[in-house]
Amino acid sequence: MVQERPVPVGRRLAAIVAADVAGYSRLMHDDEETTHAKLSALLADSVTPAIAEHGGRIVKNTGDGFLAEFPSAVEAVRAAVQFQSHVNEQSGEEVKDERIAFRVGINIGDVIVEAHDIFGDGVNIAARLEGIAEPGGICISSSAYDQVRGKVGVEFTDLGEQNLKNIARPVRVYSATRVGAGLPALAEAGNLPAPYSQPLPLPDKPSIAVLPFENMSGDPQQEYFADGMVEEIITALSRFKWLFVIARNSSFTFKGKAVDVKEVGRRLGVGYVLEGSVRKASGKVRITGQLIDEITGAHLWADRFERDLSDVFALQDEVTVAVISAIQPKLLQAEIALATRRRPENLTAYDFHLRAMQQYYQTTREGLAEAIRLAHRALELDPRFGLVAALAGSCHGLSVLLGYAADPQVERKEAVRLLRLALRIDDGDPETLAWAAMTSAFMVDDCEGAIELADRAVALNPNLYWAWNSRGWVYKVAGLSEEALRSFERAIRISPIDPLLHRALVGRGLAFIELGRFDEAIVAAKKAQRQSPSYSPTYRCLASAFAHLGRDADAREAAARVLETDPGFTISSWIARGGQLNSKLLIEGLRKARLPE
Repeated sequence: MVQERPVPVGRRLAAIVAADVAGYSRLMHDDEETTHAKLSALLADSVTPAIAEHGGRIVKNTGDGFLAEFPSAVEAVRAAVQFQSHVNEQSGEEVKDERIAFRVGINIGDVIVEAHDIFGDGVNIAARLEGIAEPGGICISSSAYDQVRGKVGVEFTDLGEQNLKNIARPVRVYSATRVGAGLPALAEAGNLPAPYSQPLPLPDKPSIAVLPFENMSGDPQQEYFADGMVEEIITALSRFKWLFVIARNSSFTFKGKAVDVKEVGRRLGVGYVLEGSVRKASGKVRITGQLIDEITGAHLWADRFERDLSDVFALQDEVTVAVISAIQPKLLQAEIALATRRRPENLTAYDFHLRAMQQYYQTTREGLAEAIRLAHRALELDPRFGLVAALAGSCHGLSVLLGYAADPQVERKEAVRLLRLALRIDDGDPETLAWAAMTSAFMVDDCEGAIELADRAVALNPNLYWAWNSRGWVYKVAGLSEEALRSFERAIRISPIDPLLHRALVGRGLAFIELGRFDEAIVAAKKAQRQSPSYSPTYRCLASAFAHLGRDADAREAAARVLETDPGFTISSWIARGGQLNSKLLIEGLRKARLPE
């Protein structure tokens, strides 16, 4: 592979070339060593010399391709034409299904340059263009086309405006069809693998296909188990309204075939693919799974589960929960990362929502203020975005509860207004219902209504962490601590790596206090502290529990942390913030810890 050379950190305008091998996974599956050797030889003999000759540099290798940058769009296209022609010539005599063919995307953009990588919309667009190019072909953006037209001896076909994943505006795309100066035609029949069909446009939200899991047992009777597992996972994912999930019948057209996940993404119009295998032996079953970003080919998650095969249906349920709890936060974090790398002028309402979520996770004064700003910006762009209205309402409410609000009454009224707006827009979305339940419990003191909303949320999507977490808090506020504990435990089981896990842990601790189980409250709160050391409710829980146990030194230390993380804290002002109904033992413990009245 090519030696990368470090460059200074900064910004610059560059021509970006993104390339990958069409059908790479299939080729590696058929003959791993030969494919690797061929690709290495082509990179060394054709790609690297062409890029160097035209003044470019390879930024990084991606396993099945590479990312390069050039100071000139003309030189970028010339280099791509040169190495594509050489690769096509060298592969021309091979059996069609064994040939290596690159897809190439080229764009001009202002990029962020780090030591060994480049970022920005310019890079993202190049990667998306590569994804829609034919094997052996080159797709370029209109910005690149304007620079190279008539200068590179290449004929281009105008493909019109294309909607590219996570790119706010459509991009006009041109495809190289023939090259001059004696070079052979690109993508001619007979020289390359059969061209892929035009890719489906990506939906305007995260999208995933779950492929049939491969039966590795050598027992055809186990096909039903593997298929049932996938069907359960598809059904569970379909409950997340922010996800676009391909139906079972479409996913299963790939059953029994060695496929390239990028091909799957192109043909089904999805950004993520989940694949896996099932192996049964000696009364046990082992399930492996991996979540792949279709555009980059990056593995976002991979894991293995091994269980006793005693109850097939119970096992399916257990593994489904495990898979969903692993990949759902990964998907959301991947989408947030994409949104935060995008330039502000290119953002959509959904991007503002993702950015608001990232700030909400921080639970700081500044983070909540920014989350509120971003959520309201999303609502300006899309006044019918019920979920973001519910998020904004929760942010206003949390600002009151944590003592951040300059005018608590104004913030409380805004939280209630947004709660009602969200429910008017969409009272059938489980995530919206979960946010609304929390706001209703803490800002309206309507425990009965909040319980109804929370129960509906978990009924609509029993695999949603936020629904169970919200239900736990709602039942805690209502004084039903045993049921609150069950909800928090379910939330933690569903999403043990959730960014908001500390809130469920603190909720458990507070419920334990009201049940007089102070040792268990301390254990839960200490786990929350490790997850998020600056979350002030954690220290209220610790101060109260330690004080009830007579551990005065520990109680004083926790009380000091309460005042450190919430400088304006007094017991009376905290009670006035709301939601402290049915917290008799908690408040008694805070007084024992000698926190200011």
